[in-house]
Amino acid sequence: MLEEIATTEQGDLIINIGPQHPSTHGVLHLVVTLNGETIKNVEPHLGYIHRSIEKMCESLSYRQFIYVTSRMDYLSSHINNHGCALCVEKGLQIEVPKRAQVIRVLMDELTRLASHQLWWGAMAMDIGALTPFFHAFREREMINDIMEETCGARLTMNYMVPGGVMFDLHPNFQLRVKEFISFFKSKIDEYDELLTGNVIFINRMKDIGIISKKDAISYGCTGPTARASGVNCDIRKLYPYEIYGQLQFEEVTEDGGDCLARYAVRMKEMRQSLHIIEELIDNIPEGEIQAKTKAVLKLPKGEFYSRVETARGEFGVYIISEGGTTPYRIKFRSPGFSNLSALNHMAKGHKIGDLVAIMGSLDLVIPDIDR
Repeated sequence: MLEEIATTEQGDLIINIGPQHPSTHGVLHLVVTLNGETIKNVEPHLGYIHRSIEKMCESLSYRQFIYVTSRMDYLSSHINNHGCALCVEKGLQIEVPKRAQVIRVLMDELTRLASHQLWWGAMAMDIGALTPFFHAFREREMINDIMEETCGARLTMNYMVPGGVMFDLHPNFQLRVKEFISFFKSKIDEYDELLTGNVIFINRMKDIGIISKKDAISYGCTGPTARASGVNCDIRKLYPYEIYGQLQFEEVTEDGGDCLARYAVRMKEMRQSLHIIEELIDNIPEGEIQAKTKAVLKLPKGEFYSRVETARGEFGVYIISEGGTTPYRIKFRSPGFSNLSALNHMAKGHKIGDLVAIMGSLDLVIPDIDR
């Protein structure tokens, strides 16, 4: 929906974009003040998909609440579940078997790849190129098929559990992942040929939506949004969890701080995820997939926090326990909320057409923000 609300005494036009609009990628409502085609202010309005997820979690057990986080950033559901499992394990002081740790990291990186593939297709479509969307979904389907075989789901997973993972890998897992790696290595070069070097695409992205390193930190931006402004904030490097500290991979950063830099970070991150998967796929240790835990989990009285790196940035889980079977209080720190808070800063002074490119470069998933 795009409609005019009012015209100010200064002649500025105030319009609604959303909550139902293709460029908002979900039920997001923006009130935009324009002077001609130039953006003077962007005010996001949330609440259209709020489900009180944190309150719901407080009535669920420490096994049950994890699946709810699949419904926040559904493109990072494995990684969200992983962050919750880590927080419970921290409270219970559970040591996760090595095999389960490797499986978790493999699933996280496949999830990151699938998320970035969808973003790439959607980003191109936002700018006006429809073809890349079909290329991206072709490769993403291969990952979804791999997920379905092992986890029984293609989008909203419930595979990470306190102590490890719910099921062992499907017998076809290694073979299909290797087939995917071989296939996608050739296709990611095509992504660059098809879109990255396109002069129209570059002109729509370069020097658009700039945010400096200092401002990115001030707004609490994380993930590719902050790393594109030169902020070192990859949780896998800063606070390594599971086996990330033992893996050889690079934290991708850029200095431009514009839409093109955010695009470049995600493209390079796909190659890094491929590298991590290649490093692990032939080195999955034998052993248990889950540590032994009690049927009913009770966290000791206290406060616990864990953090993981999702496809969009830092996802934090904060639990206050009173010693019972359910959390007394849960708070999630999702990356999309902070990244969206910088939208007005990035968009002011640009043309209305640039707003679509800026939002696309933020890779917003609205249920992650409005939870």
